Amino acid sequence: MAAPALAIKKHFGKLKDPRINRRRRHLLMDIIGIAICGVICGCDDWQQIAVFGENRHDWLKQFLQLPNGAPSHDTFERVFDRLDPAAFQRCFRDWMNALCEPLGLKHIAIDGKTLRSSGRGKLKALHLVSAWATANNLSLGQVAVDEKSNEITAIPELLELLCVEGALVTIDAMGCQKAIAAKIIEREADYILTVKDNQPTLLADIQDSFIGAIDSEFENLDYDEFTMTNTGHGRRETRTYTIIKNPQTLTEKDLWKDLKVIGMCESIRIVGNPETAPESVRESIEIRYFIGSRNASAKTYGNALRGHWGIENTLHWQLDVGFGEDDNRVSGRNGAENLALVRRLALSLLKQHPSKQSIACKRLNAALDTTFLEEVLLGNSKLGSI
Repeated sequence: MAAPALAIKKHFGKLKDPRINRRRRHLLMDIIGIAICGVICGCDDWQQIAVFGENRHDWLKQFLQLPNGAPSHDTFERVFDRLDPAAFQRCFRDWMNALCEPLGLKHIAIDGKTLRSSGRGKLKALHLVSAWATANNLSLGQVAVDEKSNEITAIPELLELLCVEGALVTIDAMGCQKAIAAKIIEREADYILTVKDNQPTLLADIQDSFIGAIDSEFENLDYDEFTMTNTGHGRRETRTYTIIKNPQTLTEKDLWKDLKVIGMCESIRIVGNPETAPESVRESIEIRYFIGSRNASAKTYGNALRGHWGIENTLHWQLDVGFGEDDNRVSGRNGAENLALVRRLALSLLKQHPSKQSIACKRLNAALDTTFLEEVLLGNSKLGSI
């Protein structure tokens, strides 16, 4: 089977080998190929990847060279800890861009996640800021947050790596910064930023704007409203999104690049059944605020903000539950960052396979059936369900 080799070599073939020539017993493409296949098949650390390489040696030999057999777990650890994460990510990005190309990018959610077990002694746990294409179910890239910095500096670095042209980028309150808004516009995309207490002037102005608008029944204002309701797990949540276009009441409006919309989301959550057990019903109301650069409807804003949390449910949660990322104890900075990227690549490829199985079942299926594994590596959405 040549196709998996072509995909891996096509996207990682230009990666520079960090090792000294005379000490190389295993080819870099072999090491990376085994690691990608191993993580797809359920491997969560270097030892498990090495076991996979040994047990699938004959199948791997069909498209990898393996001149000295399968590498040891020490080899995987050393090589991945020496690989430049930025260069490794460029290769990863090329693969993801190839998968995105047929559909294009409509909505990108950016959020941070800590690898909680990656710290050792004085070394803090690794914190990564990731970009997730919500409609495509693809991880687009990640940037590690410097120990002496935070997400505010990492987000512009991530945006610089990505091709976001034409997309709608959503970020939570941490990323509600003038420089980040300007960077998104510079990259020819649009933003929706959640506004909280870290921007007190902006927050107060938006709150005052909506108080005045409600009192005047939105007279002479260009506004729009959209309501969505979700039920499940014994609760009912109704969210009403109201936006005001071209607001004139913000004291710092000119400081926020291309700001065209301010918005408010009123969320009413009812837990319990008011018909069968009205005495146990609990109701809560939460109001959140946001700004945006796209002149669009309240429905567009509501769907994007709702979809933003897909990065928690379909990326972060899957990485923790399906891939054991929070429990992963790889602590070498480069190694932990590169392995995290392999996990995101594996998850993205697994999500592209049309089978209706859970991610855990797809990983098991790939481990047991090399034909299924080949289909995952091909990323062919036209393949039938197995």
